Amino acid sequence: MTMILSRGRLVLAAISLVLAGCAGLPSAVERPASLPEDPQSPVVATDAGGMQRLPGKRETLYRPAQRLGQPCLHARAERSASLWRMRLQAPRTEARLLRFSWWAADLDERATVAQADSDDAVARVVLAFDGDLSRLNARNRMLFDLAHTLTGEMPPYATLMYVWDAQAPVGSVIVSSRSDRIRKIVVESGRGQLNGWRHYERDVRADFERAFGEPSGPLTSLAYMTDADNTQGRAEACYGPARLF
Repeated sequence: MTMILSRGRLVLAAISLVLAGCAGLPSAVERPASLPEDPQSPVVATDAGGMQRLPGKRETLYRPAQRLGQPCLHARAERSASLWRMRLQAPRTEARLLRFSWWAADLDERATVAQADSDDAVARVVLAFDGDLSRLNARNRMLFDLAHTLTGEMPPYATLMYVWDAQAPVGSVIVSSRSDRIRKIVVESGRGQLNGWRHYERDVRADFERAFGEPSGPLTSLAYMTDADNTQGRAEACYGPARLF
């Protein structure tokens, strides 16, 4: 019985990761006040966002806030994992550059996306891409079909995450142990930059090709994620508005 329950938890965890990049917004998504937008930005990447729950997980709390004078989305996780997800107004085939920023108060030094049993991060930006689902291997097809049965929507072909990790070196590309359709690039590591805003500009097409070894399809959604469910700890971060160019 213990082995059956353990395998069930692993399957549920895998489905949760696959769902993290789902392109649509199902009925489980709540829509509190949206993240403030910067009218000076030439391209506003996303419409109003909403919180997306993950099966079997407590919810991370997301709310609009201000941090060091900058409007942001504040995330507080307590043994929890959920996303604040934003649909693009239309799938983006031409956008290449992504600008985003985040702030973190502290790090749980046990947390690293390189290990399945401690796969937590104080901050993640999650990008979902469309593609040819017929190319999936049998294991991924099973996970995708099960996710579709549970939610009524098919997960994205591929999910790319930018991560602030407590341990893995900056530049690391990490393939999820639960689905190789989820890959993570570490863009910040360790405690050296805590309590200050960190700003990034990434070539998402080049990063996708580096992570997956193939050209990317259309970008369909963007999400923020702060989680502390695997370590059973706490995490706090703020996210500035993201922009696509």
